Order: sequence, then structure tokens, then C-alpha cells
Amino acid sequence: MANIKSQIKRAKTNEKSRSANASYKSAMRTAIKKVEAACKAHNKEEAIALLPNAFSYIDASVSKGIQHKNTAARQKAHLQTLVNGL
Repeated sequence: MANIKSQIKRAKTNEKSRSANASYKSAMRTAIKKVEAACKAHNKEEAIALLPNAFSYIDASVSKGIQHKNTAARQKAHLQTLVNGL
């Protein structure tokens, strides 16, 4: 553990942001998996209904700095391809 007061504060804020980012990333992955599961079950209506929710999570993760914009674009393209293939 750090001895310097500013570094102790920094460690606390890093831990807060790490846990918040992990929680948001988990929710995003869950939304993606729901779309993929609907596509695997050949349920096009459900997949189309879940797609905007997953896209909003992915877009927000980029604006929050959780993941890179190209990673987000790849994930969105993958989901759109799955839904279009139904």
C-alpha cells in the first residue's frame, strides 16, 4: 500500500472505476449473449427486439472508454450479420 496521501486516494478511485467498468462490461456481454442465443434458436423477432439494447450498451462502452471503437464496431457487425442471416 502506498504511503503518499495522493497515491492512496488514487488507489481508491482506481478500484471504484475498475469495479464500475467491470459491472458495465458484464451487462454488455450479457446483452450480446442474449442476441446470440436468440439467433441460435432461430427466433428472429426476439433477436431484432434485443439488438438495439445490445447496440446501446456497446456504444456507451466506447463513450465511457471501456473498450476501443474498432472492437465495438466489430461486435456490432457480428451481431447484425447474425440477425440478417435469419
